Amino acid sequence: MASKNGRERGVNASPGSPWAASFARCIPLLSLLLAPLLLLTPAFAQDNPDNPLDQVHINTPPPVAAKADPSIPLTPGATLRTGIQFRVDTNIVLVPLTVTDPMDRLVTGLEKQNFAVLEDNHPQTIRSFACDDAPVSIGVILDLSGSMSNKVVRARGAVLQFMKTSNPQDEFFVIGFNDRPQLITDWTSSPDDVEARLATVQAGHRTALLDAIYFGLEKMKQAKYQRKALLIVSDGGDNNSRYTENEVRSAVKEADTQIYSIGIFDPEAATIEERNGPLLLNDISSDTGGRLFRVDDLSEMGDIATRISAELRNEYVLGYKTEDTRMDGKWRKVKVKLSPPPGLPQLTVHARAGYYAPLQ
Repeated sequence: MASKNGRERGVNASPGSPWAASFARCIPLLSLLLAPLLLLTPAFAQDNPDNPLDQVHINTPPPVAAKADPSIPLTPGATLRTGIQFRVDTNIVLVPLTVTDPMDRLVTGLEKQNFAVLEDNHPQTIRSFACDDAPVSIGVILDLSGSMSNKVVRARGAVLQFMKTSNPQDEFFVIGFNDRPQLITDWTSSPDDVEARLATVQAGHRTALLDAIYFGLEKMKQAKYQRKALLIVSDGGDNNSRYTENEVRSAVKEADTQIYSIGIFDPEAATIEERNGPLLLNDISSDTGGRLFRVDDLSEMGDIATRISAELRNEYVLGYKTEDTRMDGKWRKVKVKLSPPPGLPQLTVHARAGYYAPLQ
């Protein structure tokens, strides 16, 4: 900080000083030297080559804050907020999504003009666009059945890694399941609270995966935030649930909740339930805009959990005014298409498959 006599670290900084005059003469020269360097900035660059998350960022001008279209009639419950989960208020649809490249790296920095939305195969006009790290209500569904006995320590560590790399405002609950699901930790924003409760869990008995998912969706109705997600950590099949697969698939389809899964599958699964486990987790995850991550090496579980956390913190949210204003409660199929900037490879969009129209 400059002193009262206008000197800083012994250098005369007054406007009329010889030092100031020399500095002024250097400015044009510096500009000429730096200009070519600025032109060499790549358009498609990895933010940090040493980043284990392998995120790829599209270098674009700073985004303009999303604005609500004045022609859209908003009710108090229909305020457009960045980072909001897939939902419909009146005739406004907000769709969260993530984008990955051919190497399965998360892609950030895309803009509104790179996306197109179709509802029941009819093009829609995107009225709002945002990418914001908004807080999320997250439920963890942790498999504690007998087949997880030699994996539970790694699974527990992955859950804690996921929480510690999430938005500090996120809230969590944890459900453990074997013969039946049980709430281990109620809503909390403290990973330390979860760590203390998970330290005592043990694996054993049968697998009620479907019951645990259903319980998690019901528990999510108490969520504080409108963005909601489930993280399932399991090694596969169900052999002890009361709810059927069709019942759970219907509940997932109706719920306003993204589902991510970490699958620790046995390549030589002995039972049909274990063989069907990967298909079930893949279907319910992808249908909600989430993803299934398969674990080939237990030591990779922490990195996978961190990647899922990063995806939840880097979602795009598209908003459009649906042209179908009927309140008939029917399923509307939503498809998001992407046109990458010139010179980029084909990218993949992960978004919810649709929504149920509201009823009158």
